[in-house]
Amino acid sequence: MLVLAMAVSVAEGATLGALSWLLEPLFDRVFASKSTEALIWVGGGILGLFLFRGLTSIIGRHLLARLNQETAADMQAALLGHLLTLDGGFFQTHPPGSLIDRVQGDTVAAQSGMQLVVVGLARDLVSLIGLFVVAISIDPMWTLAALVGAPLLLLPALGLQRYIRRKTLQMRAESGLRATRLDEIFHGIAQVKLNRMESYQASRFRQILNRIIRAEVKSATGRAAMPALVDVVTGAGFFAVLMLGGAQVVAGSRTTGEFMAFFTAMALTFQPIRRLSDLAGQWQISRASLERIYGFFDQHAAALRPAQSRALPSAVPPAISFQDVSFGYDDATPVLRGLNFTAEAGQVTALVGASGAGKSTVFHLLTGLAEPQSGQILIGGAATEAMTLADQRRSFAAVSQEAALFDETLRENLILGRDGIPQERLEAALADARVDEFLARLPLGLDTPAGPRGSALSGGQRQRVAIARALLADAPVLLLDEATSALDAASESAVTEALARAQEGRTTLVIAHRLATVRDAHRIVVMDQGQAVEIGTHDELMEKDGLYAKLHALQFRN
Repeated sequence: MLVLAMAVSVAEGATLGALSWLLEPLFDRVFASKSTEALIWVGGGILGLFLFRGLTSIIGRHLLARLNQETAADMQAALLGHLLTLDGGFFQTHPPGSLIDRVQGDTVAAQSGMQLVVVGLARDLVSLIGLFVVAISIDPMWTLAALVGAPLLLLPALGLQRYIRRKTLQMRAESGLRATRLDEIFHGIAQVKLNRMESYQASRFRQILNRIIRAEVKSATGRAAMPALVDVVTGAGFFAVLMLGGAQVVAGSRTTGEFMAFFTAMALTFQPIRRLSDLAGQWQISRASLERIYGFFDQHAAALRPAQSRALPSAVPPAISFQDVSFGYDDATPVLRGLNFTAEAGQVTALVGASGAGKSTVFHLLTGLAEPQSGQILIGGAATEAMTLADQRRSFAAVSQEAALFDETLRENLILGRDGIPQERLEAALADARVDEFLARLPLGLDTPAGPRGSALSGGQRQRVAIARALLADAPVLLLDEATSALDAASESAVTEALARAQEGRTTLVIAHRLATVRDAHRIVVMDQGQAVEIGTHDELMEKDGLYAKLHALQFRN
């Protein structure tokens, strides 16, 4: 499509040279010699040129519009696909708003690069070449006179391009901050209103907008300066040609037709040169966005996984073992320090400890959202580094305190793109998770929209949907991260009952702050400063009178 669009643009650009060439016989053979025969073929040639130019203009713009849109769409899809392969550390340092702006704003800005290739290198450049060929064929000296000021453009043009690119990079960075601020405001709208922060947030947003305005205005001024310089140089060239060529026509050494053909050719170069000079500024905008886009393409996941798993856990509920595992975020204080414990197959293992002990990090490592810096994690005897991330994550279904529902229907939130789930299996999961108890009251049943982040449902309903989703995943390991801590007593009872059904036939790991919820766990791992300091049942740990007993006493001292 690019080659075809360029070919059409070349044909359109060539018509300007042909038009200026036809002006010489128009003046010398038609007007001076008063030839009717010449009038017919010259007039027909000019009419044909304009018809051909109009047709190629329509076709070229259709192809260019399609090319721009498909290029931007392909780039957005490729960039999103690449970002989804990056690990959790990347998303901790890049806020969602900034990523959205990079995927949307930068790709749209970068698509103008395709227009530069087609319009600039094809149509306008070919137009200039054709016009200069006509001009040189009439008089090379006149052509040199017309270009007398061209060298003066070089240094200012280079300086302006660097200025435009610098301001564009600044504007794109501020645009990312704008998207991030909007994302933060709308996701935290309840806190904004409760803390009466409306004016404060609006003021912060306005400050970002003002910086974007200043950068954009400066960039636009730089782009406008390029055609302005061309105007000055072109005016000087026209004056030189008029003085030199006009004197020769007056002296009779040159004909009026030759001068008019040359002068028209030079006049027709005016707009292509202006457009090309403006495209130089547009290219800097496109280049700045491309640099930001390919900066993301150059980032890769911290740990390389094999293309195909060299080892896989068995299909039965596996045992999970952490063997001397250490991990820290951004080279800061280590979160895990040689962690060792085993969650037996088919049993419930609870992770307890103070905030910051490393419990959530264990789940991140298990699901491949982070990679151990040393040590080894075994799932059913198979090391995680020998698995692909997809195979590793296939072993787990998770239910967390924040039930992550998408702004889609309940059915889509349950199925998550997995086709071919039998209806009876879906109904069984809904019954086991107690979703069927409130489903009949929803206006559209499973086709009811969940709302942004599941806001159309209550907290207990969201949790039950998340449990049903975990049941449908049919994974051998269930991860529960404070799945009932934010619920009222009635909802907690229903969700706890649903979780008990979900744990049947699975290896279960539970993160809990409230020790009463894990008294019946087969094994409790007490974590402190990234290490497992105590392991045992509730009764065994109480008898030790160690850290677990102290945590228990703090929670139940009344």
